[in-house]
Amino acid sequence: MKRFAVIIATGVIAMACSSAAQAPSQESPQQLRGSITIFAAGSLSDSFPALPDALERQHGGVSSQISFSGTPELVTQIEQGAPADVFASADTTNMDKLRSDGFTAATPRVFAHNRLEIAVAPGNPKGIRTLQDLARSDVIYISGGPTVPIGKYAAQALTKAGVTAVPKSLETDVKAAGDKVLGIPIPDQDNVVATYPIVIVKASRNFGISEAFIDFIVSPEGQAELETFGFLPA
Repeated sequence: MKRFAVIIATGVIAMACSSAAQAPSQESPQQLRGSITIFAAGSLSDSFPALPDALERQHGGVSSQISFSGTPELVTQIEQGAPADVFASADTTNMDKLRSDGFTAATPRVFAHNRLEIAVAPGNPKGIRTLQDLARSDVIYISGGPTVPIGKYAAQALTKAGVTAVPKSLETDVKAAGDKVLGIPIPDQDNVVATYPIVIVKASRNFGISEAFIDFIVSPEGQAELETFGFLPA
C-alpha cells in the first residue's frame, strides 16, 4: 500500500489582540438565550466542539452548532448569505477579505497560533525526518490547495527550507488528524506560524451569545480547553 506525507497544522500558540470596536452585547451574561451558528476552519474540527459545550454549561439557555469547512469556502458562503454568527479563520488573509468586504461586525481577535508538522502514516514507514524528505521519489506528498491556508503555509515552509516538492494531490481542506497520523516536527528556522483570528459576523442575529463565545475562547478557561487538544496557552 502506498504511503504519503502531508504537511498539516497541529500545535497551537494562542495570542490575544485588540478587541476595540467590537459590537456591544445586547444581553448580560445572566440573560443569554438562544442559539448561534459558528463557521470554523476544518483544522479546528477536533478542538472547537468542546468550546461551545463549555459555554453552554455556563448558560443553560445557550446552544450552538458548528459548520466546518475550508476557510476560503466559509468566506464565500458568508458573503453569499449563509447564516453565520461567528467565523473562525485559519489565516488572516481570508479574515481580512471578509472584513474589507464589509461582512464583519467587530475587530477580529487572534485566538490561536500553530506550527506546522509533517504528518506521516503511523510508524513512519518511509522514515521521513525532514522537509527535504518530501522531495524523495518514493514519497507521495499531499498538501492543501493554493487558496487554502494550510497549502500556503506549507509552500512557505518548503521555500524557507529551500526544498522543491510538488504535491501529488491538492486537498480543499485539512482537518485535525489526531492519532490517525504521526507528526514529525519541523525546525523553527523552517517552520511557519499560522494565525487563527475569530470575529462576529455582521449578519449575526445574536450578538450577545456570539460575543460571549469569543470572550470565552480567549479567556484562561477557553485557552486551557484548547491546550488539551495540543494548543498552547496565550
